[in-house]
Amino acid sequence: MFQFQFGKNYREVNPEEPGTEKKNLVPKKFGRYVGIAVVLLLLFVVANTSWYTIQEEQQAVVCTFGQPKAVTEPGLHFKIPLIQTVQKVNTTIQGLTVGYDEAENYTDDAMMITSDYNFIRVDFYAEYRISDPVKALYASEDPVTILDNIAQNCIRTTIGSYSVDSVLTTGKNEIQANIKQMIMDKLEMYDIGIQLVNITIQDAQPPTNEVITAFKEVETAKQGKETALNNANKYRNEQIPEARAQADKILQDAEAQKESRINEAEGQVARFNSMYEEYVKYPTITRQRMFYETMEDVMPGMKIIIQGENGSQIQQILPLDVFSRGLEEPAGGNEGASGDAGSGETGSDTGRSSAGSTSQTGSDQDNTKIGQ
Repeated sequence: MFQFQFGKNYREVNPEEPGTEKKNLVPKKFGRYVGIAVVLLLLFVVANTSWYTIQEEQQAVVCTFGQPKAVTEPGLHFKIPLIQTVQKVNTTIQGLTVGYDEAENYTDDAMMITSDYNFIRVDFYAEYRISDPVKALYASEDPVTILDNIAQNCIRTTIGSYSVDSVLTTGKNEIQANIKQMIMDKLEMYDIGIQLVNITIQDAQPPTNEVITAFKEVETAKQGKETALNNANKYRNEQIPEARAQADKILQDAEAQKESRINEAEGQVARFNSMYEEYVKYPTITRQRMFYETMEDVMPGMKIIIQGENGSQIQQILPLDVFSRGLEEPAGGNEGASGDAGSGETGSDTGRSSAGSTSQTGSDQDNTKIGQ
């Protein structure tokens, strides 16, 4: 007697009893089908777990008998089932908040103290990425938590070395740069496979509303100061080139006038020298020519009347505007109108000119007439 068991159903079979073979519950063919199905299922599972895909923003770590290896090429890759394990790591830039939560409310980590013993709330946003997936998975249990602790330590150390005024207004860029460099140095020292991309100050506020208002007024005044300085510098930069241009123009005009006067003086000297040479040769003729030229320069702008007497050798030159009133007066003869003019041969025939002089030519028959 023996037992045939399939799952939980079994039945005692007695081979001595007639017709026992015909009463078996599980045929032999059904057992073969079950075995084939199990084998196919195992092959499907093995085939399905032998391939893995890496996306563009991912890297994989394949561990073979405890030895990890990074796979950085995206696409379809093969692995040995049940022997190799694959862990995928996101290598894109990710964010980490320091000092505030997801609802953008301040946390206890935001409260800090400055170098002048003032309390202030400062929150930061850090950007990081996985630089080495093997170290990020096996060098530490939670590298993001380590980065958070390093960031808080560096932030508090840096904020504690600045005054509250610098943190709130003018020193933000310098503070960010110092914190970033300090975090990068510590991450390089710990070597946990994470790289800091950037860290920025999101907000900085005093702990009370009264202090917030006071600091905002101070910041507004400083911004007004900067605006006034910028406007003054702009005005100065506009006026200085214009003043320099005017100064250059004045200097150029002065140089041009200087050269003009020098050339004019040199020309007059040359003219005088040439005239002197002619004078040495012909003194009388030169004097007469100089006199005539002078009169031509002096008298063109004057209104004159030329009077002459029949048979007289002397002619009078009378300025009309100057002597018109004198001629209308009932004064005796022409003596009252002589003025500063030189006298001729007779008192009644005296010549008058606007220059205060009377000229007479060298002969008794040549009479000189000057007029306009």
